[in-house]
Amino acid sequence: MTGMSGHNVTIRRIGEPGDLGWVVMAHGQVYAEEFGWDQTFEALVARIVADYAAERDPAREAAWIAELDGERVGCVFCVANDDTTAQLRILLVHPYGRGLRLGARLVDECLEFARHAGYKRMVLWTNDPLVAARHIYLDAGFRLTEETPHHSFGVNLVGQTYELDLTKS
Repeated sequence: MTGMSGHNVTIRRIGEPGDLGWVVMAHGQVYAEEFGWDQTFEALVARIVADYAAERDPAREAAWIAELDGERVGCVFCVANDDTTAQLRILLVHPYGRGLRLGARLVDECLEFARHAGYKRMVLWTNDPLVAARHIYLDAGFRLTEETPHHSFGVNLVGQTYELDLTKS
């Protein structure tokens, strides 16, 4: 699909060689540059990606890559939290891909998949500095249900839990 900017934008399922490694690398680089987070964050992303690769149930879990002119610029994962709850994980849009609503499109793919897979609700955990992501979640209908201060990734943060009832449109 060609976007308003004239760029070729694609959202596809993760599955090409290098996709999983890109997810880990991009998270590590972007979060270090933009928020000063240390390698413990990259390690967390690596564990999430490794668990997905090793244990995923294709009927209930999926992940997507956003591409801009053939280059990876974004990702999101939908994994099982429990039998009725999906979890949105590791949404990222690289700075090169921002401004094209790729984050919203990735979240929409995740929500559509979760509904089709039969989940009743979706949860996600994020942190307070991620303002752009928070706007995407709120626009998609998520509501903030919990905030907890913590020290992680080398910085002081406020963890935020969001939930969405998938049975409502």
